[in-house]
Amino acid sequence: MSIATTQNKSFTAALWDYLTTVDHKKIGKLYIYAGGFFFLLGGLEALIIRIQLIQPENNFISAGLYNEMITMHGTTMIFLAAMPLLLGLMNAVMPLQIGARDVAFPFVNSLGFWLFLFGGIMLNVSWLTGAPDAGWTAYSPLSTQSPGHGVDYYVLGLQISGAGTLMGGINFLVTIVNMRAPGMTYMRMPLFTWTTFVVSVLILFAFPALTVGLFLLMFDRMFDAAFFDVTLGGNGIIWQHLFWIFGHPEVYILILPAFGVFSEIFATFSKKRLFGYTAMVFATILIAFLGFMVWAHHMFTVGMGPVANSIFAVATMAIAVPTGIKIFNWLLTLWGGSITINSAMLWSLAFIPSFTIGGMTGVMLATSVADYQYHDSYFVVAHFHYVIVGGVVFGILAGLHYWWPLIFRRVLNEKLGKLAFWTFFIGFHLTFFIQHFLGLMGMPRRYWVFLDEQGLDTGNLISTIGAFFMAFGVIVFLINAFYSWFKEEPSPQDPWGGRTLEWAVKSPTPYYNFKQLPLVRGLDPLWIEKTEGNGKMTPAEPVGDIHMPNGSIIPFIMSLGFFIAGFGFIYHNDTNLAYILLFGGMAIALGSMLARSLKDDLGYHISKEELEREAD
Repeated sequence: MSIATTQNKSFTAALWDYLTTVDHKKIGKLYIYAGGFFFLLGGLEALIIRIQLIQPENNFISAGLYNEMITMHGTTMIFLAAMPLLLGLMNAVMPLQIGARDVAFPFVNSLGFWLFLFGGIMLNVSWLTGAPDAGWTAYSPLSTQSPGHGVDYYVLGLQISGAGTLMGGINFLVTIVNMRAPGMTYMRMPLFTWTTFVVSVLILFAFPALTVGLFLLMFDRMFDAAFFDVTLGGNGIIWQHLFWIFGHPEVYILILPAFGVFSEIFATFSKKRLFGYTAMVFATILIAFLGFMVWAHHMFTVGMGPVANSIFAVATMAIAVPTGIKIFNWLLTLWGGSITINSAMLWSLAFIPSFTIGGMTGVMLATSVADYQYHDSYFVVAHFHYVIVGGVVFGILAGLHYWWPLIFRRVLNEKLGKLAFWTFFIGFHLTFFIQHFLGLMGMPRRYWVFLDEQGLDTGNLISTIGAFFMAFGVIVFLINAFYSWFKEEPSPQDPWGGRTLEWAVKSPTPYYNFKQLPLVRGLDPLWIEKTEGNGKMTPAEPVGDIHMPNGSIIPFIMSLGFFIAGFGFIYHNDTNLAYILLFGGMAIALGSMLARSLKDDLGYHISKEELEREAD
C-alpha cells in the first residue's frame, strides 16, 4: 500500500472520528476550530469597516454593503466567535476540573455543536444572496421592512445555532450537579467551573427570550403577521424588550467564563490560593441575578418614563459592586504572590485596567439623563468593545495560552506569544480609546461616512491604524499555534504547576479521563496532594469497568436536516423547490430523531483488565 493511500485512509478515519465523536474533549476542539474561523471572519469584517472610515467621505464600500458589514460583524463576533470559543474551553476543561469522565449527555453535546455550526454557516451563506442589514440587534421596523432575504437568514441562522447553545447550557448544568467527583462539594469547585455553572443557568433563562423574539420576527417577515407592525396594531418596542431580555444577560454569559479563566490563571501563576473564594462565588451569582434586572438600560431613550429609567439606572450601577469585589480579590491574589509573567498572565493582567475602563464608562452610560447624550454615539461603541474585547477576548486568549498544553499537548512559544500580546494590546487601545472622544464629539455609530469639516479625521485614522495592529497580533497568534504544533515537543502533564484536577490527568488525556475517580480533599485539590500527599490524586474507588458512550453520526445528520429545512423556510414564497427543501430537511431531522429514539444505544464497557493493561 502506498504512503499516499495510507495518509488518505488516516485522514478519512480522523474526519469520520470527528464527525461522529461524542467525547467532550474533541467537541471542545471542534468549538475552538469553528469559533476561531468565525473570529477571523468577524475580524475581516471589522477591518473593512475601519478601512471605510479611515478618511472623510470615503467610498471603499457602498452604503448598503457597509450596513451588511456592521450587522454581520456584530452578529458573527457575539454569536459565532466569542460564544463557541468559550463553550470550547468549557467542554475541554470543566468535566476534567470536577473529576468527571464526560458530560452528562454526550450525544446532546455533539448535537449542540453541529447545530451551532450549521446555524453559523447558514448565516454566512447570506453573503451570496444579500446579507442582513438591520444591525446585529435587528430593531424593527428596519428588520421587518428590510428587502431581500438577509434578515431571514439572520432569523433562521440564529434559531438553529441558539438551539445548540441552549442544549450546551442544559448539559453543563446537569453535569456539574450530578457528576462531581467524590468530595467535590459546590464550595470546592474551581472558579471556572462555578462560572460555567452560573452561565449555564443564564443560558437556560436568557435564550428562550431570543427564541421567542426570532419566532415573532420570522412570522412578521415570512407569514405577514403584525407583532412589530405599528400600522396593524403591533409594537416595535416589544422587539427591543425581548432582544435585550436576552441581550444583556448575554454580556454576562460571555464575561463570566472569562472571569473564571482569570481566577484560575492568577491563582496558578501567583502560587497562591484565590483570595476571597467564597466572596468570588457569591459575586458571580449576584452578577448573574442582577444581569436580568438591567435590560432596559439599552432603551433609556425610547420613552419609558423617568420612574422606569431610574429603576434600571440604579440596578445597572449596582452591578459595579460585585464586579468591583472580583477586581479587588484578583489584585489581592497577586499581592505577595510568587508571580510568573508569561503570555497567559500578560493577557490576564492587561484585562484588569482594560475592563475597569469599560466598567467605568458603563456606569456613565447607566446615568439615564446623560445617556440621552451618549446614546447611539461612538462612545457606546468604545464602551462595549472595552468590555467585550478587553474582557471576553482577552479572557479567551488567556485561557487558550493556559490550557493549550491540556487541549493540544503543546506549550505555545513564549516569544511569539508576547509579540502577539503587545501588538494586539496596543492596537486595542489605539482603536477604541479614541472612540470615546469621537462619540463625545458627536460621531454617531453605524454611519457609513463622516464629513471633512467635522474634526473626526484624526480620531478615525488612529482607530483604523489600531485595528491593523490587532489584526497583526491575531496573525502572530495563528503562526504560534502552527509553529508549536510542528516545532515544539509534546507538553509534559502539568507544565504550569497547576492547582486543579484537569492537570492531574495523563498527557495525552485518555478518552475516559480518569481510570479511577479522584478523591477531593479541599479547594485546589491537586495542590493539596502536591503539598500534603504524594503529588498524585488519591483514588476514590478501586479500578473497575468503565461505561462509555458510543459515537454517532446522527447529531450531524439531524443538524444537516434543519439546515436544509431552513432554506425552505426562507424561500417558501419564491419557488416550489423551497417546499422540497423544507419537507425534505424536516424529514431528515425528524427521521434522525426517530432513529435515535428507537435504537437502544447502551454504549460499551472498558474492562478492568483492559484498563490495567493500558496502565502497564
